[in-house]
Amino acid sequence: MAGQRLQQAHCNWFADEPIFDSTIGGLLREAAAAHPHAEALIEGLPDGTTARRWTYAGLLRDAGQIAQALAARFHPGERLAVWAPNSPEWVVLEYATALAGLTLVTVNPSYQKRELEYVLRQSGAAGLVLVDEYRGNPMRAIAEGVADDIPALRELIDIAALLALEGAGVLPDVATNDPAQIQYTSGTTGFPKGVVLSHRNLTNNARLFGKAGGLPPGSTTIGLTPLFHTIGCSMSVLGALQLGGAYVSLTTFDPQAALDLIANEQVGWTIAVPTMALALIEAQRSRPRDLSALQFIGMGGAMVAPELARAAQAVLGSNIYVAYGQTESSPLITNCRPGDAFEDICSTIGRPSLGCKVAICDPATGEVLPCGVVGEIRARSYATMLGYHENPEATADAVDGAGWLHTGDLGSMDDRGFVAITGRVKDMIIRGGENLFPAEIENVLLEHPSVLECAVVGVPCERMGEAVAAFVRLAPGSVLDEEALRSHCRAQISPQKCPAHWHAVEAWPLTGSGKIQKFVLRKKWLAARDVTPV
Repeated sequence: MAGQRLQQAHCNWFADEPIFDSTIGGLLREAAAAHPHAEALIEGLPDGTTARRWTYAGLLRDAGQIAQALAARFHPGERLAVWAPNSPEWVVLEYATALAGLTLVTVNPSYQKRELEYVLRQSGAAGLVLVDEYRGNPMRAIAEGVADDIPALRELIDIAALLALEGAGVLPDVATNDPAQIQYTSGTTGFPKGVVLSHRNLTNNARLFGKAGGLPPGSTTIGLTPLFHTIGCSMSVLGALQLGGAYVSLTTFDPQAALDLIANEQVGWTIAVPTMALALIEAQRSRPRDLSALQFIGMGGAMVAPELARAAQAVLGSNIYVAYGQTESSPLITNCRPGDAFEDICSTIGRPSLGCKVAICDPATGEVLPCGVVGEIRARSYATMLGYHENPEATADAVDGAGWLHTGDLGSMDDRGFVAITGRVKDMIIRGGENLFPAEIENVLLEHPSVLECAVVGVPCERMGEAVAAFVRLAPGSVLDEEALRSHCRAQISPQKCPAHWHAVEAWPLTGSGKIQKFVLRKKWLAARDVTPV
């Protein structure tokens, strides 16, 4: 696109990329036929060594066996939830559900009772694959406690016993536009929405990410991000599949173990959030390894600071390329590419992804804005979700009649097509690359007897990008008991959602219509600490 310049903030330069009518199971069959003896899946251990390994032929064999067992238990189109940390079994299950024509519902392993119950009930999950516990979270006990109250939920399956599952069901024909996954993303109302993604959405998004990055065939990746998110189970797992390379599984992120695996398995690429990249840099400085195979680190969830990008090049010998997206877009919307200038990598989120149109629009009128003017980032592509599960109103709000996804994020586009995020239409908090929504946290806080009113905002955090701050107006006679409020939240929601900062207020800054002005609260918090607003 050298020499071309946009006249307005609407870039369709990359939208003509061919999109394939592929399915996840079909691609696994093709890979097993093309290179049956190539390594497909490797189990990384916490000490940086490896255990089990699967070739593509072996992966298809095990996934097919499990798929037949699942087909004997569930009907095509039914939902099967998975509530477990990263593991080889999680990956095999992803392929097995695809072969069986089931929709995989991915669940964050840090969820607590109310979160799990909501997802299982709203998705209509007929089964749940889970672990007994993870990081002190008693997952089986929680699941058994809610199962009897969810009539649609027929079976709990231990993921450790997945490879021994028996059954001989008939595998159905699966179409490219059939639902493959439902991933839950919190909404501004506090109730998560189930993003329904098709085989076509996920397979093409992962393939085109690898193509944009110039990744060679056979490239191996390591899974540093959670599999319950599209970055893990789509871009990483399905990206490796379509490159004919291996996916190295690592249950819990540990920088020393990750670097040992990267060195020993000749990992060519990975995806991380900034906190992970910083940890990798620190670990490599403390104990250098040969990382010459590592081509690039894709990074989502936050802008890349120049010093981080320079350190990655100097210490890891790898370039960092920023990518931006949403679960509703499978997730990729924009990304940087090899050859992009260092300044663009650090100050933008790249240009539209292959197969995607991106525009900056006036949030009120929908008109495309001039280059350099801030508006809402909107995207139109093959990757746009099928919709929110059983939520047509929210779907209509998110995707307009012309097929444009309204991201709710504010940004601008220069005349070269590079996009920069400048803010958020919604009150979303991005903590360590994960999207948190204040309304969900506020709903939990309001259940505590000492809290009359509350407002949750994001405040700067050097390591995590943003932290959660809670402002509360207390009931008469109550005092601010941070430990009690923290324990109350911790029992209801995941640890990353629990506020890190607590403040009692006697009165709120209000708009003319009586709404709390959260930006005023944030400014006061910054001013009290002499922090420059971002």
